[in-house]
Amino acid sequence: MKKLLIGALVGALILFVWQFLSFALLGIHNSQMGHTPNQDAILKVLEENLEAGTYFLPRAEIGASMEEEEALMNERLGKPWAMVSYHDSLSNNMGMNMLRGFIIDFVSAFLLAWLLMKMANLTFQTSVMASLAVGLIGYFTINYLNSIWFETNSIPDLIDAIVQWTITGAWLGWWLTK
Repeated sequence: MKKLLIGALVGALILFVWQFLSFALLGIHNSQMGHTPNQDAILKVLEENLEAGTYFLPRAEIGASMEEEEALMNERLGKPWAMVSYHDSLSNNMGMNMLRGFIIDFVSAFLLAWLLMKMANLTFQTSVMASLAVGLIGYFTINYLNSIWFETNSIPDLIDAIVQWTITGAWLGWWLTK
């Protein structure tokens, strides 16, 4: 149990540090959070017209018939569309967000270490490749799949999946096989 907990704790630190570097220092995710000089005017319009929530525009009303949905989509083909996540109040709860992020990193590293420890003949290479596989499975089934449907850039998420899970797998491969 000690090996599992230490492996998970250090693994969580690796994930957490990489995520900080990726978002804050290296700017890998800058392309996913664009800036517009019209932000004040856009936010004013959103504030006047939306409640907090996530919206896909255009979209038929919930409960609309398939014919109504299809007519709307056909009418809007070739015209602008948007996804909007609107919040009615900006908060800066960095401490709680970081704590929640670290807890998720710990749980993820714990689950990975647990899986790796179930392998009868774990080697360093198997640990790295299995960890990379876990990262890529997460990327393909969440970030990449969303990028297909919503035409977003998921390359920063791919970089994260490869880097953080390869490093975490290397750590666990060293730690769990010693």
